[in-house]
Amino acid sequence: MAAHAAIPARQRGRRSRPVRDVRRHGSLGWSIPLTLAVIYGFYTSFLQRSGGPITWGQVGFGFLCAAILGGLCYLLGRTQHLLPRGWRATAYGVLAGSAIGFLAGLADRSILTASSYGAIIAAGVFCAAFYVFYTRE
Repeated sequence: MAAHAAIPARQRGRRSRPVRDVRRHGSLGWSIPLTLAVIYGFYTSFLQRSGGPITWGQVGFGFLCAAILGGLCYLLGRTQHLLPRGWRATAYGVLAGSAIGFLAGLADRSILTASSYGAIIAAGVFCAAFYVFYTRE
């Protein structure tokens, strides 16, 4: 007996249309950056306060930090598919490391300590992101 290869049957009446690469983002595309921004803004406002009463300047500083981090996270999330995996992991590492280094600087740490915290976090996020991108592609 000879083995036969399975040939896919054509469906009659349907035309084959070219598949468009449309990237659809659900609510996670904006809710994750928004959540990170709100938490980051509250925490920067708290660190700026240093135990005293809260002022409008500290609230404005928190909103400014939240807007910057949220905008950068949203932008990176929307444009990450354009970058190769090494650069994408580097972008995530730099964003996380600079955010944590800035928080450490606000917490009255020395510039060397804040830079060290940022570099350690950036290296960790880079390794984790590169691993995830490498195993998923």
